[in-house]
Amino acid sequence: MTGRKLFLAVAGLGILVAGFFVARSLDDNLVYYLFPNEALAERASFPDGERFRLAGNVVPGTIVSSGSTSTFEVTDGSATVAVRLEGAPPPLFGEEVRVLLPGAWEGDVFVANEAIVQHDETYVTPEDGNFEDAG
Repeated sequence: MTGRKLFLAVAGLGILVAGFFVARSLDDNLVYYLFPNEALAERASFPDGERFRLAGNVVPGTIVSSGSTSTFEVTDGSATVAVRLEGAPPPLFGEEVRVLLPGAWEGDVFVANEAIVQHDETYVTPEDGNFEDAG
């Protein structure tokens, strides 16, 4: 085998090995994004502890806060999932707000450690420094 052929063989093998490790790394760090109907339909694919992101709207009248934990329900209009948020909710969190929740199933409850709130581009300056009415 000539030097050029040997070099190409070694380079090709190196590219295959690097590709394998990159693909494996991506698979371990991949976080799925599902709506409640998809999360319930694919429940078997995500056993307790398997992380993914749940997206939907907070159901009105379901938010209950106790210390640094909040419970509420999220819906996509066709299915509803019970959620426990461990940690403080973001400032714009509230009823009927779109949220993205990274977390995992724990029995029939989706346990999230963060809530990312979707908001529109409209910003209203609070009057007289009253920041409570700004949201």
